[in-house]
Amino acid sequence: MAIYCIGDIQGCDSALGRLLDTIGFSASRDTVYLLGDLVNRGPDSAAVLRRCMQQGDAIRCLLGNHDLHLLAAAHGARKPSRRDTLASVLDAPDRSALLEWLRHQPLARSHEHSGQTLLMVHAGVVPAWSAADTLARAQEVQDVLRSPDLPAFLHAMYGNTPDHWDDALTGTDRLRVIVNALTRMRFCSSGGVMDFESTESASAAPEGLMPWFDVPGRRTAGNLMAFGHWSTLGWLNRSDLLGLDTGCVWGGCLSAVRFGKTLADRELLQVHCEQALQPG
Repeated sequence: MAIYCIGDIQGCDSALGRLLDTIGFSASRDTVYLLGDLVNRGPDSAAVLRRCMQQGDAIRCLLGNHDLHLLAAAHGARKPSRRDTLASVLDAPDRSALLEWLRHQPLARSHEHSGQTLLMVHAGVVPAWSAADTLARAQEVQDVLRSPDLPAFLHAMYGNTPDHWDDALTGTDRLRVIVNALTRMRFCSSGGVMDFESTESASAAPEGLMPWFDVPGRRTAGNLMAFGHWSTLGWLNRSDLLGLDTGCVWGGCLSAVRFGKTLADRELLQVHCEQALQPG
């Protein structure tokens, strides 16, 4: 039995298939966690979703911003942009089944391995949240995604405000902050104010901002965390932090980490990807 985390796929099903072959994935033996952005910008989002559905609990997924964007487009809350490649899902004969499966995926997960805990999100967490807070806040959004309130929520989901967490937040504002932190954030201030403009590498932080994971006093700092979302950051391997978006859709690599007997025992495995999207 092996445990894996895999970074952003973004509709590149061929690359995912090759990576699963490279790691020798067995659904009867292994557990794979996909860190969000399963769909969009790549050539075959529907095939990625079908592959995940067919593997049952052996492949466990998170929702990223592109996955939520697909749900929003499907419910008329957002028009697909010229760079989106969502038609393979939106026009699929099994569209309803694909979207129903997608809305039931979580925004955060944890995995216990050899007495240690791995916390997984797509983008990041605000400094004020503990690991338990992160899972609880994610559950608040998940409950809405799985409810009849889904269409109304998707119409109200977009926006950059509020830009920081406050325990007193309620309603749509509260849910929007949770979504933005877990699926969109890269940089924030030392006080936890999130930035959604810059997509540069961690070394090019705008003035007054820093990568979310470098904020002093971050309450999840003692937990091993794995995340994706940040292709300009690339592969990041720290004792308590794994960044796994290595730009598959841009012609980079699709990356997996295989954990050994402990979470500190880890190996990077990658396949090179054909460029599906041009920057710009």
